Amino acid sequence: MFNRSKLWALALLAVVFAAGAAAGWAGASWRGARDPGGRGRGGTDAWVDYLTRELALTPAQRDSVRAVLARHRPEMEALWREVHPRYDSLRARMRAEISAQLDAGQQVRYRDLMARLEHQHHTADSARDATGGAKR
Repeated sequence: MFNRSKLWALALLAVVFAAGAAAGWAGASWRGARDPGGRGRGGTDAWVDYLTRELALTPAQRDSVRAVLARHRPEMEALWREVHPRYDSLRARMRAEISAQLDAGQQVRYRDLMARLEHQHHTADSARDATGGAKR
């Protein structure tokens, strides 16, 4: 069955996958927030609409929330520009460390899996860009 190191490797893989998915979602949300007019998935309007559904915001509250998001957008963009390269570097190191835990066949499948996930991410970004912020 599984020995202890394989269980740790699988647990680490699951954690890294979850962290990557969460970070991808967060990044996509902030990229969507930069969409002019805020129409993209995760954009300003989408976030205000979500909060309105969840919290029953009044029209005045909606306007105030929209103003808060607009006021802090430049800070968020600057932060993402600063952090994104560090995030990419850490992700690459984690992937290399995970790969080192795998046998040769698993390494090939892991590389293919990561390539597929990257392709899906870039395809989603391209579709969003081509449709003015809306996913196809």
